[in-house]
Amino acid sequence: MYTCTMQPESTLKDTFRLNDLQYKALKKLQLNTVEDLLYYFPVRYGDVVKSRTIASLQKDDIAIVYGKITGLRTKKAFKKKISMSEATIEDETGKIHAVWFHQPYIAKMIQEGAFVKVEGKVSEKKSAPGTLVFTNPEIESVSVLPTGVGDSLFGGDDNSFAYPVYGESRGITSRWIHHTLQKIFRSGILDEMKDPIPKEMLEKYNLPSLKTGLIWIHTPKKTDDSVSARKRFAFQEIFIIQLEKFRERKEYQTLSSFTINDNPKDVKSFVDRFPFKATDAQTRAIDHILEDFKKTHPMSRLLEGDVGSGKTAVAAATVFAVTTTPPKNSEYGNLQTAYMVPTEILALQHFESFIAYFSYLGINIGLITSSGCKKFPSKSNPTKSTDISRTQLLKWVEEGTIPILIGTHSLISKSVKFKNLAYIIIDEQHRFGTTQRKALRRKDNIVPHLLSMTATPIPRTLALTVYGDLDLTLLDQMPHGRKPVITEIILPNDREAVYEKVRKEIALGRQAYVICPRIFEPDPQKELALNVKSVTEEAKRIKEKVFPEYEIAILHSKMKPADKESVMLDFKNGRSHILCATSVIEVGVNVPNATVIIIEGAERFGLAQLHQLRGRVLRSNHQAYCYVFADSKTEKTLDRLKALKTARNGFELAEFDLAQRGAGELYGRKQWGISDLAMEAIKNIKMVEAARHEAQILIEKDSTLKNYPLLKESLSKNEKVHFE
Repeated sequence: MYTCTMQPESTLKDTFRLNDLQYKALKKLQLNTVEDLLYYFPVRYGDVVKSRTIASLQKDDIAIVYGKITGLRTKKAFKKKISMSEATIEDETGKIHAVWFHQPYIAKMIQEGAFVKVEGKVSEKKSAPGTLVFTNPEIESVSVLPTGVGDSLFGGDDNSFAYPVYGESRGITSRWIHHTLQKIFRSGILDEMKDPIPKEMLEKYNLPSLKTGLIWIHTPKKTDDSVSARKRFAFQEIFIIQLEKFRERKEYQTLSSFTINDNPKDVKSFVDRFPFKATDAQTRAIDHILEDFKKTHPMSRLLEGDVGSGKTAVAAATVFAVTTTPPKNSEYGNLQTAYMVPTEILALQHFESFIAYFSYLGINIGLITSSGCKKFPSKSNPTKSTDISRTQLLKWVEEGTIPILIGTHSLISKSVKFKNLAYIIIDEQHRFGTTQRKALRRKDNIVPHLLSMTATPIPRTLALTVYGDLDLTLLDQMPHGRKPVITEIILPNDREAVYEKVRKEIALGRQAYVICPRIFEPDPQKELALNVKSVTEEAKRIKEKVFPEYEIAILHSKMKPADKESVMLDFKNGRSHILCATSVIEVGVNVPNATVIIIEGAERFGLAQLHQLRGRVLRSNHQAYCYVFADSKTEKTLDRLKALKTARNGFELAEFDLAQRGAGELYGRKQWGISDLAMEAIKNIKMVEAARHEAQILIEKDSTLKNYPLLKESLSKNEKVHFE
């Protein structure tokens, strides 16, 4: 089955006998090697204290029972002819039936009369009301029954234990993972694995060694073991991320960039032309960026600010400084800026904003998206933009004739070549991968300055971890005259009153958003179909029954880019009164006349996302309103939504959500490329700061990690991970 020659890089396929279903399940879980499985940590630990006697079970309980299994057999369901297994579980207090659909192998996997642990939801037999049954429970054989759970009938001992519970996929059970790990442990491989964390660091923070940590996390004898092990691996992951970030920072400080010696008076004159007075926070942000421009190495800065705090205006002022600086050894021409955003709607919006900022200077501005290209000013009408061919736009960009180019991912295609790319701005940058950022940065022999911008409220610990290579600037003020959005949590019987308030706002010439969690109605025949409002049906319902007198438009991610653009343009120009949309409008959409937003199924959105959605109506000095409808009325849901009312800003809200829900649930592995274990550790500011401190010292001392080959190897493995 396995040999003593097992290595961390040995594939599970070659080391263990796997059937096709198991192989596919492991691949889905991204478990390819022995080392992958060793680092696949339990999501939680089951405890015998939580087990129940069969007599105490009630309908809808999620419970663990221990007992003897009898009557195991495989059969076909009467109506649908589905293959199934069934059995009876018995302890000293009673019996309960168990059934497994589509799992005929259960009857072959467990021996008749064996002691078993069964975990699952208790339901009621449709054919026999009052008779309880386990449907598709987890089951595994146990050698003995724990004390106090039927042992007086069947025998047992006083050995109480905790067992690991792993994330599963069809074909791979938690039990399979646990037993396979025991085989790996018995192979002696842990004695040969080298610990990447220096011994003195482990001792300093009282962390277990790699071998001890792996044993304790997978087979803890007591709670303290698992806590200590999880702390060790969380520290390891955050420390290695910080090492990578500090190494990147160090590397960029050795590279050359464009030195931009701005004229402060000219920049001030540009800012004074804004249709609003710049906030102190905006002025500070502009000053930080202009100071970075004077250095010989490239800037790497993150500008973080709430929706509506004026990030685009800061970007425009700094682009002005770049655009009005001629290339080195030349009195003519302009340095160039690439401004990348996540959606075509946002690209067009920024294109129009930049025309408003720069039109008096007659500077050429380009727009490139998958739908087409535009240029300002038009030859025939210098106050308007015009559609141009992609070929023509690329030619002008390469010649340096267009100093400002705004676009989506199209900006990083190989066909886009700049003459003097000095500045890159990436809006909502966590939506772009590290590789894409580097592709933009490496376009020229001289590395451009980088400004990343986000309106996503990020807790400080997460920002320190995932943006460790960037200097951080916060826009913590809103433009003068902006009134806070009045936010109300609405109960079902108050719906009609809300519609009347919306009607009054529209009658005053304002517009409204209605946000739904789904695009289309779910198939009611499907199991677990979510009964939440969809954009298509809700738009139809409110048009027929609520607002027949108003024009209602639809916007969602499945629409063609040209259709989305048309819908947004109509809404922006007031041709439609209500926009029924998904969270596609969360990023950057700017319609100052929209002052009301209704959010349906609010519990299905994160607080940060709700905050961003609410920010869509914070674009003018008119009083704005946000009405939040929740399908769930649990105390936890209502507490979360109340925080939306009381938090003063997005940063405060992010910290609340982190404390209440945990980083794993709040941000998720998919978005940030960090394991759930490290995400939980991000709640601990001391751990993050300790890991950051150690990484900084080590890189200052040995930036190439020449004396730390194991850490260097860990970094090379981590490069494939998406950190944003």
